[in-house]
Amino acid sequence: MQADNVVRLRPSERVQQDTRPIATIYRDLGTEPAEEVVTRALAQLALTMAGLANQVRAHDLADLSRHLRRLQRLSENLGMVSLALVAADLRACLGSGDSTAFSAVWARLIRVAERSLAPDKTLLDRSLI
Repeated sequence: MQADNVVRLRPSERVQQDTRPIATIYRDLGTEPAEEVVTRALAQLALTMAGLANQVRAHDLADLSRHLRRLQRLSENLGMVSLALVAADLRACLGSGDSTAFSAVWARLIRVAERSLAPDKTLLDRSLI
């Protein structure tokens, strides 16, 4: 096989976010308390993602499903539709014991998490209203 026949794939994820959960938090709590709640929730989400990454790197699958469910719940509460869906998909791969699918969906979860947590919200391809 010649090297010029090799194509490097660069997957790009479309991230969907529903703005309603955040809007509801701001409407119900007011600006300052809502900022604290959202900031705390985003920090918990980032910590959960970091913990998952450490577990996967260490091949420690104990309680991974529970941590993925937490990531899914946090994502849903913040309107991060894509992140919640991919976390659910990864739980399904884990449950089926399909290591190839798990690896592929794990890579997708990383990509979606990076885009979902990016400070530049212009990265969002489509927001649900």
